[in-house]
Amino acid sequence: MSNQDWLARSRHAVWHPCTQMKRHETLPIVPIARAEGVWLTDFDGKRYLDAVSSWWVNLFGHGHPAIKAAIKDQLNTLEHVMLAGFTHRPVIELSERLAGLTGLGHAFYGSDGASATEIALKMSFHYWQNCGQSGKTRFLSLENSYHGETIGALVVTDVPLFSSTYAPLLKTGIRVPTPDARQAQDGETAEDVARRAARALENVLAKQADSIAALIVEPLVQGAAGMAMYHPAYLEEARRLCDRYQVHLIADEIAVGFGRTGTLFACEQAGIRPDFLCLSKGITGGFLPLSCVLTTDSVYKAFYDDDVTRGFLHSHSYTGNALACRAALAVLDLFEQEDVLAQNRARAARFNELLAPLRVHPQVRQFRQQGMIWAFEVETGRRDFAVAFFSAMLQRGCLVRPIGNTVYFMPPYVIEDTEMALLCRATLDTLDELQQAQPEEARPAPPLP
Repeated sequence: MSNQDWLARSRHAVWHPCTQMKRHETLPIVPIARAEGVWLTDFDGKRYLDAVSSWWVNLFGHGHPAIKAAIKDQLNTLEHVMLAGFTHRPVIELSERLAGLTGLGHAFYGSDGASATEIALKMSFHYWQNCGQSGKTRFLSLENSYHGETIGALVVTDVPLFSSTYAPLLKTGIRVPTPDARQAQDGETAEDVARRAARALENVLAKQADSIAALIVEPLVQGAAGMAMYHPAYLEEARRLCDRYQVHLIADEIAVGFGRTGTLFACEQAGIRPDFLCLSKGITGGFLPLSCVLTTDSVYKAFYDDDVTRGFLHSHSYTGNALACRAALAVLDLFEQEDVLAQNRARAARFNELLAPLRVHPQVRQFRQQGMIWAFEVETGRRDFAVAFFSAMLQRGCLVRPIGNTVYFMPPYVIEDTEMALLCRATLDTLDELQQAQPEEARPAPPLP
């Protein structure tokens, strides 16, 4: 069957995520038949370079043999068992290894990133209830933050496109200024911006800490904010202030964990340990859905009681799925055996050289890089820029999804120099093509999240 055959069937049967389906009357869905390494291949045989790691989940390329072999081996013994009242080897070993890597204790599992956010928020709230501080019910989050789209997660997500429709359902959260380095005023450094934002955080905590359960942050990079990057000094100050005012610090490393920012976990670059660490996306290398929340022994002990209502009764049917945990163990093996972080540092340095032409392109602003993430703003009069850029890049065999006028690359760690050079060339050509084309006069299309 051809692309058109599968496209027609998908439009008839599938409601696609984060999508206004009517848009696909003019912007075709791309049916993918297979994938290998950094390449996706459709049913007509056309290849696309996956420059966004399939929504930031794929670390080591599609179909990585070691992860695939681990899942196949696990299939021979146990695919799944309920984790309420039962346990199994992969979930025990994964929990032990994550604890050793983070310094945090017991691991609680979910199915996706938003689930991890919900778990952390509920745990923090319930902890304070168990400790007799029932007034601590509110949550702080950064301006332009994104932590998922379930009801609880939307309370701490500051993206109106996702949250405004559901405002009547949401408990009001508190926003504090973002440390986004792009907000530097004349003469300010990224660290200056971070410390200015931290002072604003302290002002809020000084007045409202008695009602605040936790501060949740995306460490170092706010993804949906257009890859807003900031100095680790903010995390240092946030940790100090949360300790001072008895507020939990939740680190949402769903997108930035597992080496994406240059260290295994982004919090390491600030030398801090959060009270809750949320993980998902790359945890299984992009093979299977899994999320995890790690927390401190003191939090765990606050729930340990004869009274069942003091326990954390949250659950998911596929919590701690054996196949997914085995995939995650294979991911951790790869980090250990192949010195991935050192390889990525060398790879990022080479790619910075390859991407030098983009830095000086007349339309490019705020070119930045953190680990294996690159981003820049495009100065353009096109109101439909995100959709037009996405479509034009697909024609050139590259999958890149701008966030508004922000173009970013978050490729799998196995991308080669030649493939990065191809991506750079396709981006330059697309920028030039869209600059020459006349902007559409129609109502602007919504951004591609």
